[in-house]
Amino acid sequence: MKILREAEKLLARMTRAEKAQLLQWVVQDLGDHFPGIASTAGVCGGEPCVVRTRIPVWVLEQARRGKPSLTSRSWRLPLRRDELY
Repeated sequence: MKILREAEKLLARMTRAEKAQLLQWVVQDLGDHFPGIASTAGVCGGEPCVVRTRIPVWVLEQARRGKPSLTSRSWRLPLRRDELY
């Protein structure tokens, strides 16, 4: 988090034009990633999951295709605290 505090201080000193350029760089850097999916070591064996949950993408894909998932886990909303990380 130290780097975020440093970035916040730099941001406060930037002009609007500099902030716009920085935003453009960040968007370009993140543009090839889907923001709602992440793979995290130690969570679901590193399988891609919905961000901040333990819901694997393959479970959603199976449900989308109307196929029974390979797990007996029934996902419902809202999620319980132990289903989040």
